Amino acid sequence: MAASGAVRHATGSQPGRAGGSARAVTRTLSDDPLGGTVRRTVLPSGLRVLTEAIPAMRSVSFGIWVAVGSRDETGPQGGAAHFLEHLLFKGTRKRTALEISSEIEAVGGETNAFTTKEYTCYYARVLDEDLPLAIDVMCDAVADSLLEPADVETERGVILEEIAMHDDEPGDEVHDLFARAVYGDHPLGRLISGTEETVTPMTRRQIQSFYRRRYTPPQIVIAAAGNLDHATVVKLVRQALRGTPLEGDPAVPAPHRPATPAVRTRPAATLVEPKETEQAHVILGCPGIDRTDERRFALGVLNNVLGGGMSSRLFQEIRERRGLAYSVYSYASQYADSGLFAVYAGCAPGKVDEVLELTRAELARVAADGITADELARGKGMSKGSFVLGLEDTGSRMSRLAKGELLYGDLMPVDELLARVDAVTLDDVNGLAAELLARSMSLAVVGPFGENDFTA
Repeated sequence: MAASGAVRHATGSQPGRAGGSARAVTRTLSDDPLGGTVRRTVLPSGLRVLTEAIPAMRSVSFGIWVAVGSRDETGPQGGAAHFLEHLLFKGTRKRTALEISSEIEAVGGETNAFTTKEYTCYYARVLDEDLPLAIDVMCDAVADSLLEPADVETERGVILEEIAMHDDEPGDEVHDLFARAVYGDHPLGRLISGTEETVTPMTRRQIQSFYRRRYTPPQIVIAAAGNLDHATVVKLVRQALRGTPLEGDPAVPAPHRPATPAVRTRPAATLVEPKETEQAHVILGCPGIDRTDERRFALGVLNNVLGGGMSSRLFQEIRERRGLAYSVYSYASQYADSGLFAVYAGCAPGKVDEVLELTRAELARVAADGITADELARGKGMSKGSFVLGLEDTGSRMSRLAKGELLYGDLMPVDELLARVDAVTLDDVNGLAAELLARSMSLAVVGPFGENDFTA
């Protein structure tokens, strides 16, 4: 569905499937007063290029986003998307791993990548004059990686060390434990990195097959923001992909991941990871709403009021008044067809019971009585301010373009998003709170406890 207020100007003709038109289609999506001109081009292969021209900047962020994440793996493939993310910087037909990194670093730029449960991103940030180099290097790495057997073995060792390091970070581990408590063996409940049991036997052939089956033009969005010219970016991308598997046959872009049917979650469960830590890490929460749910703006306000900052109810009650925890906050995670809402706290092991009692009591109070008008105003202000302040650099603007296209199929203008937050009413928030916070809660705990120290 098109975002209201967006300006659409098309040139060329719509590309079809195999045998269709070979012309690209370009549209102007918006002339945002808080940013620059946003344009979108669909290449004949179905690959999409979005840019935001911000002449006042002297840098550009360039990202290649692939609609493939850990939830797209089968059980034995666990960690394949993350493994591939590591390997794509290890060398192509044109460049060695050292040349990939040194060419960008020689101009003061930076490159990185990350894998999530629903997408993978490869990005670079450079001076505006060095954008042609960044496009050539990044497109080469993502489109034409060799996946040499020696590199597979080297990165397997690196990833196994990464998994072991993660196990030594209980504050991170508890989030994965909570996801497993809610989703069980569903891919959303599994580790993005995979496990030692899945990564160790994974073969180059399996990774290569995952690469070529999943990394196809219709699944890819390229986004750039900063001091740039859209037509030039499109031209450079097409040049960089020429002769690679991502040049592609005529096709249409893949639709964004559907929201139905909804993911089935487990009944409320308690999972404990016994570990001799100085601090206990706990998460109490429940299934939330998916990212296209119209109530997501109300959820953002509710989250801010409950545990979104130092003025939030949970922070004030648990840390400021009682000094029971150094860190306490709430958060919402949203996927195409599911979501989570949870409260995290890190505290001394002997204070866990009291922290959980206070958290449950506050959630029940908000579910029964709602929030106040003053809290509504503060929560809305936090939502709007954090969003706008988060757009102060080219990297965040580039990410906004890509996520809008990849996750929603459209880009909501900044003014419209702010208006949607402004439109949230007390009844909206309190109605959602009454439904969401009354759900049975799952509990994840990492610390010096036994399996029987907590009840569901």
